[in-house]
Amino acid sequence: MQEQGRIAEAERLYQTLLAADGRHFPSLCRFGLLRLQQRRFDDAASLFRRAVKTDKRSADAQQLLGFALTGLGRLEDAVRCYEKAIAVRPAFAEAHNNLGYALQVLGRLDEAVAHYKKALAIRPDYHEAHNNLGNALHLLNRSEEAIACYEAALAINPGYAEAHWNVATSLRALGRLEDAVKRYEMAIAIRPDYHEAHNSLGNTLQSLGRPEEAVAQYETAIRLKPDYIEAHINLADLLVAVDREQDALAAYDRALAISPDNADGLRRRADALARLQRDAEALQCFDAALAVDAGNDRAFDGLARIVIATCNWPRLESLWSEVPARVANGRFFDAFTFLSYSSNAALQLKCARQFIRHDVPVRPPQLWNGATWRNQKIRIAYVSCGFHKHPTAYLTAELIEIHDRSRFEILGVSLGPDDQSEIRARLRRAFDQFYDVRTKSDREVAALLSELQVDIAVDRSGYTSNARPGIFAARPAPIQVNYIGFPGTLGAGFYDYILADATVLPLDQQPFYAEKIVHLPDSYLVNDTRRRIAERTPTRAESGLPPEGFVFCCFNNCYKITPQVFDIWMRLLGKVEGSVLWLFRDRTTAEVNLRREAAARGIDPRRLVFARRMPLEDHLARHRLADLLLDTLPYNAHTTAADALWMGVPVVTCLGQTFAGRVAASLLRAIGMPDLVTDDLAAYECLALRIASEPRLLQDLRDRLQRQRLSQPLFDSDRYRRHIESAYLRMREIWQRGEYPVSFSVAPDGGNENASRGTRGVG
Repeated sequence: MQEQGRIAEAERLYQTLLAADGRHFPSLCRFGLLRLQQRRFDDAASLFRRAVKTDKRSADAQQLLGFALTGLGRLEDAVRCYEKAIAVRPAFAEAHNNLGYALQVLGRLDEAVAHYKKALAIRPDYHEAHNNLGNALHLLNRSEEAIACYEAALAINPGYAEAHWNVATSLRALGRLEDAVKRYEMAIAIRPDYHEAHNSLGNTLQSLGRPEEAVAQYETAIRLKPDYIEAHINLADLLVAVDREQDALAAYDRALAISPDNADGLRRRADALARLQRDAEALQCFDAALAVDAGNDRAFDGLARIVIATCNWPRLESLWSEVPARVANGRFFDAFTFLSYSSNAALQLKCARQFIRHDVPVRPPQLWNGATWRNQKIRIAYVSCGFHKHPTAYLTAELIEIHDRSRFEILGVSLGPDDQSEIRARLRRAFDQFYDVRTKSDREVAALLSELQVDIAVDRSGYTSNARPGIFAARPAPIQVNYIGFPGTLGAGFYDYILADATVLPLDQQPFYAEKIVHLPDSYLVNDTRRRIAERTPTRAESGLPPEGFVFCCFNNCYKITPQVFDIWMRLLGKVEGSVLWLFRDRTTAEVNLRREAAARGIDPRRLVFARRMPLEDHLARHRLADLLLDTLPYNAHTTAADALWMGVPVVTCLGQTFAGRVAASLLRAIGMPDLVTDDLAAYECLALRIASEPRLLQDLRDRLQRQRLSQPLFDSDRYRRHIESAYLRMREIWQRGEYPVSFSVAPDGGNENASRGTRGVG
């Protein structure tokens, strides 16, 4: 009856038999199997336990009890049952296979592999064991071996849809995305209602940059299983990625209707709200996620990010201590955001290490194996997500153009969007070869760099938005450099050097850096002297400025503005009659909050003027209306300080404790104006007040900037080019001699100094 699907009749029969004889072994086992089919694991376990008591030497009963306990998640107990079954019957293939599965779920992968192999030694045609062995090998990052196991399962059972799905998953791990698509499609051809395969195919198509097709697959998965929350969330994530945030919110809402207390869904919805600058709703959603799961690090990270970005200082007060404390306790936190929360170099290193462990949990196979070669020209690949309208694009365009092509071949590898902008077109023309790899996996991009025999791969993004450190984790090049995109250590073992200077990164900070420090002789920050500046200067009225009065300015993003620095700015406004503070319009919420904070300090909120976003040439031109740029701490002005100095606006800064807080000092020293660098905030305030109060001093500073703008090193692009090329040459010499990377300084004449030697192994 059970085999014929007459379940109710079978149940009554077993109950009758067991009422007559509670130790009737066949009925206990058959009834237990029926309960397993019904997924009533508690009832099944109870029946099999009675069967074991009836016949302690029954390997089948022990194995079935283990199976029921596995269904209940009681894996350690299940392991003991399987082991007892095997002790009774050593050649019990099913018990070895099921024991392997329990061990696999427990994370004891090597033991799982051993038992799967024992099952296959007993039954070579056991296709489920071949598949399970593949799964364990895949989890051990042995995807090539895993694929061979799945193919063996398919040779036995060609209609095994799950094995096709698993082949596809391993192909994805190897970066073979197009091949993965074909295998997911094969799985779906066998099982059209295979909702997991549709979802995974959607993920793969998304990675390939085929969003419309991915959306269709997610929608199919949802149609097949309307409560499939993973597909709802994946669909929503994709809609965010293609800037359809409103549609994404609807998709997140559908997911949360299925599972209202899904912390990850709440967190992702909050991220989408933040992108729409619906900040109050985003904050509420982050709070809801943390109320469900206080340990959700991503939700806490998102909350901390939006609080600091919106200058929500009442909420920020507790976070100043809570964020560093969480990092100190080993919790995940975004490494870039952390630079705004802490100037503790040791914690910045710890945060970066935790971040990369989370972002690249398994180190991929290394593509560079220690070999040396000699290209006709030294091949340098700049890998960046910012080859579009991005600050680093504007900073480095001229350097790319003027690199010495007699010695260097310069490659551009673009991870970010093609915005069809003039700066992107300029960069494409400047590179000897340009690769748009947005749709390629990390592994495929790394393989490309390896095939090109790149000598030096330069990561221009670090851990900023859209960065992909997984490319560098595969070690595609013998020399890998952290440069300009991230003002701190990346904390990873696969970056050899960080390009810096003696101001931003003194050598005594080496213990807090995973990379070896390389000093350029002036400022590490590259500049572009070919940037266009609009001829017309907007009027003060057009810019929202009063007809008269001193103009303090700071065009940093609002997340860099801290209460302590803002207090100083408000005191300056209070002491300098008629002055205004000209800030960058970043987020409406931040603008509202800063005006409120000004009023709380006795300053008319109208004395805060917010500058709208505009094309770079117009933005540079409006600097002519500013009198003095006030820097921020602990995260300085970087590009914004360079812009101000290029336009002749003096900058007052306070020297911070770590890289991010020392950049403006580096720029000022490189332009011959170290007297504008202060050592503490009290001196910073006094100097800013003096400049604002003494017109002659301000004019002297402006005159000095005008004289020194092109005579000092900061904006001497060819000098910078010679120095960075000297650094690259030194790195290559160290590699060619088979030595470990070492810290060194480039001398102003282009030579090298302060270098030590060591024998190099594969990084």
